[in-house]
Amino acid sequence: MPSRRRLTPEQRRDELMDVGARLFGERSFDEVAMEDIAAHAGASRALMYHYFPTKGEFFAAIWKRAHDRLLAELRIDPEEPVRTAVYRSLVAHLDFYRAHVPLVLIANRTAPATDPAVRGPVVEDLNALCERVLDACGATGHTREVAAAALSGWIAFIREVAIEWLAHQRISRDEVLRMCMATLDATAGAQLDLTAPPRR
Repeated sequence: MPSRRRLTPEQRRDELMDVGARLFGERSFDEVAMEDIAAHAGASRALMYHYFPTKGEFFAAIWKRAHDRLLAELRIDPEEPVRTAVYRSLVAHLDFYRAHVPLVLIANRTAPATDPAVRGPVVEDLNALCERVLDACGATGHTREVAAAALSGWIAFIREVAIEWLAHQRISRDEVLRMCMATLDATAGAQLDLTAPPRR
């Protein structure tokens, strides 16, 4: 039997997260044991706990990696209206959620959802989106503060509606998109010109 390929620490860490993401997609959070993850990855328990001291931190790392990859793909086109860019970003987020339903539900509807390490990637990702919108619209001063508050409320609305869609399938993805964009227009759209291209 050929010897196991030697991995760098970063590659080994990624491999553990790949295995974890698969297992969390097949079982509930409570049913996944750190020892099982190590065994599936062909790693020792000691190595598993070296990289990830707790299961909560391990899940948070998986969740953050997924969000980092999503955020890296999102760009605001300088030639298109800000609203169009936001719409494309929203589509990407919903498609991301649909592709990672088990992870999304763990991160939002189970005990780990209260863990700051798990909440952090979601908050950071969506805050980054808000900052991009505010910057693209050239918002400054008090207008920026009001618009930021409106966008924060909009983000909370998106999360709740998206989780309702994923968990119960009583509404369609297109209905989620329409509701979210209508809410954006009624809140942040009252403070920002979303129809203009980004300000340079």
